[in-house]
Amino acid sequence: MKIAGLRKERPVGTPASGELLLEGARFNDEIHRLPTGHMTFIPKGIYRFKTHQEANRRQLDCLAKGMAKIALERANERNG
Repeated sequence: MKIAGLRKERPVGTPASGELLLEGARFNDEIHRLPTGHMTFIPKGIYRFKTHQEANRRQLDCLAKGMAKIALERANERNG
């Protein structure tokens, strides 16, 4: 297993902590600041698949199309 970073995993416990709540809120805010933190690339709706492989293939296709769209937009911004 490859380890990236030095952050220690917090133990799951029953006592509530304002410090942990604040840390979680900051983490959530940082995730939403990522360039594509607000996009899922998967269109809304209900999908029924016969196999997990079919569902995974659909998810990967949507992800690849979304990434290509973002790359094209970024390229157009640089050239435009």
